[in-house]
Amino acid sequence: MAAVIGPAAAIVAVGADTAPAVPDAPQCCTEVVPVAAVQAPNPLPARADRAVRRNTRFPLPAGVALEKGLQVETILAARAVSARFPQILDIGGVRADSLKWHPNGLAIDVMIPNYMTPEGKALGDRIVAYALENAERWDVNHVIFRQEIHSRGRAPRKMADRGGATANHYDHVHIATNGGGFPTGHETYLT
Repeated sequence: MAAVIGPAAAIVAVGADTAPAVPDAPQCCTEVVPVAAVQAPNPLPARADRAVRRNTRFPLPAGVALEKGLQVETILAARAVSARFPQILDIGGVRADSLKWHPNGLAIDVMIPNYMTPEGKALGDRIVAYALENAERWDVNHVIFRQEIHSRGRAPRKMADRGGATANHYDHVHIATNGGGFPTGHETYLT
């Protein structure tokens, strides 16, 4: 072992001696450089750049939803929506209902500010699209907005008129998952 390590150490030491001294150079192995100073000779096309960013995973902090009683896939959806859409200030979760989704922690209601305006509708549409893009990751069962029910692999369908903005999902996007079980406290939710 000494026969291998000794010569390798000598090469490293000799190599280190040949490097020119640079005044004010960092004495460690890394250097912080402003992003503008690092320019790739052939930058990635916009689509490739988005793909690289999309594959970068980082922990999601708790968002605006109260997570108590939500199942893990529903928590993931709530945190992802909070992180992606900071203008969302209210996400409802567990509540009494005649259907299983909210009482069992399987659904969230993403409340849309100014839902009657074109901007509010556009925001809701973007949240629906985001939920459907992530349907497999979040194990989405269905998404409802403005009386339209969206399910994976199916065309949207109109829901019955329930008589009001909230009941007809005009003021919120309802995202229902298949749950994934209740958290144990050891989960890490990633983008």
